[in-house]
Amino acid sequence: MQATAMTAIFLGLTISSIFVMLSNNWLLAWLSLEMNTLAILPVISKTKHPRAVEASTKYFLTQTIASCLLLFSCTTNAWYTGTWSITQMDDTYTSTIMLLALTMKAGTVPTHFWLPEVMQGSTLTTTLLLSTWQKIAPMALIYSISNHASPNITLTLGLLSTTFGGWGGMNQTQLRKMMAYSSITNMGWTVMVLTLQPKASMISILIYIITITPTIFMLELTSTKTLQNMTTSWSTSPTTTTTLALLLLSTAGLPPLTGFIPKLLILNELVTQNLTPTAVAATTASLLSLIFYLRMAYLTALLNAPGSATSAIKWRQK
Repeated sequence: MQATAMTAIFLGLTISSIFVMLSNNWLLAWLSLEMNTLAILPVISKTKHPRAVEASTKYFLTQTIASCLLLFSCTTNAWYTGTWSITQMDDTYTSTIMLLALTMKAGTVPTHFWLPEVMQGSTLTTTLLLSTWQKIAPMALIYSISNHASPNITLTLGLLSTTFGGWGGMNQTQLRKMMAYSSITNMGWTVMVLTLQPKASMISILIYIITITPTIFMLELTSTKTLQNMTTSWSTSPTTTTTLALLLLSTAGLPPLTGFIPKLLILNELVTQNLTPTAVAATTASLLSLIFYLRMAYLTALLNAPGSATSAIKWRQK
């Protein structure tokens, strides 16, 4: 793809996301989300491979369904309230549909089915975009309607995402799919506390973006795409792989690393709101994702002796 076309595409991605964050009108926000979807499609399908075309098609279809739900809910809300303002979401029915549409765009259970397949058909750079920048626009709108969303729904979606994200990632050997399930798990933590403490949700997504960005860049640098590739990455660059292992553990939320901070804030808020069983369930579910993060860190920096490219692999890798 030519440099001019790529510049125009990334400019469209940037402008559309900024419009969504600054918008106070549902129609303008919906149009900006559509611009964002159309801009990312060429990036997903730029690789000349059938899997890339399949990934872009799946992304387009799922985002179209989410956009239809979004347009339906904001139109219904305008009919009830007489305004297109984002802050006016007085009807529980429309706010619930709106929340489901936006979580579908962000890749949250139960509408997460598209994310692992789309990421697997994309490059690692595109995976980074889908895990970070493409979350910003829907999360900005979710934050805007957080006061009108049902706490029971957000807690349920959060727990399901945390559980299924960790469970799905344990069964994978492809790193792009593991990053997808990692994204689903993080979205679970973010959505879980959305109505209770929106600022903690924003801190969670921000720290996730900060930690996952260098992680994927290092995977790209070491040409690592599967768990089997990780077993020989130490001999390529010991410093890079050691840093990668620490980043993976931080993303897993292992104390005292940075990724533990948002989880601590969220658990503290849940306990403060007398939701201790929910906090215990979320902590237990996070152990599932911790297992596959530990597996990646183990294969990356703890398995081989320095300078050795061969070893007895004790964990399933293919």
